[in-house]
Amino acid sequence: MSDGARRVHLVVNPTAGRGRARRLLPKVADALRAALPSDALRIVEATDAEHAEAACRTAVAEADVLLVMGGDGMAHLGLNACAGTPVPLGVLPAGTGNDLCRGLGLPLGVRDAVVAVTQGRRRRVDLAQVTKPDGTTRWVGCVVSSGFDSRVALRAAALRVPLGPLAYAVCALAELRTFRPLRYRLKVDGAPRELDSMAIFVANAEFFGGGMRAAPGADVHDGLLDVTVIHPVGRATLLRLLPSLYSGGFVRHPAIERFRASEVVVDGDGLIGSGDGEALGDVPLRVAAVSNALHVLG
Repeated sequence: MSDGARRVHLVVNPTAGRGRARRLLPKVADALRAALPSDALRIVEATDAEHAEAACRTAVAEADVLLVMGGDGMAHLGLNACAGTPVPLGVLPAGTGNDLCRGLGLPLGVRDAVVAVTQGRRRRVDLAQVTKPDGTTRWVGCVVSSGFDSRVALRAAALRVPLGPLAYAVCALAELRTFRPLRYRLKVDGAPRELDSMAIFVANAEFFGGGMRAAPGADVHDGLLDVTVIHPVGRATLLRLLPSLYSGGFVRHPAIERFRASEVVVDGDGLIGSGDGEALGDVPLRVAAVSNALHVLG
């Protein structure tokens, strides 16, 4: 961090990674204090998501730097607080998925992340801005989803027993039992298109679901969204495709279509929107690429 970072707020989800964040916090705090000016660091241990979101907003209003420590949910809150502001975001990954760090090319280990954020290297990355039917907006760092993948993500988020990296696979099998192709009504850079699909990923960065690659090769500096369409396939075929989401090899299947766009409006029947694994609510969702929307450390 530069000498100008006199006020640094660290917002922590202590339950992330099955309590891993809480266990790591003392050493992380010591390392940050050693690298920062005296009394520069303020630490907030969030009691719930609402508290975490409020603490992130306060940090952007009062501090020079916001650091978040936890999983992708915590990273998503930090991203939404910092997007469109000059306040940089540093992510200390302590969850089970850490998709935002993967997508932005940030360290996946907490120790390496502490070193990275204290070295002061800043860069700007693109984000996807999602406008909901009521006119409110949400920023997404990785993937906006709305089909099979979204239902699986929301099912995984509702699990009462944490399953870590296995959560997506277990929930995918459960969802697969009753899932049918969905009818989409899209507008791609203003051009309307209707189609049936198992899932459509609208990606800023490529990762979702704990290391799955929705849009292999997606570049967070190109000012574009990478869209992946899974055209209708049978359950057995979809089941075979799921493991290759981790390698990105699924894109070679003939049912997969890929293209880039500046803006995609997602609408259709029976769709449930999610972004970075968090619920976005009802469609239509307008997803727009915004260049250089976020300053990141590392």
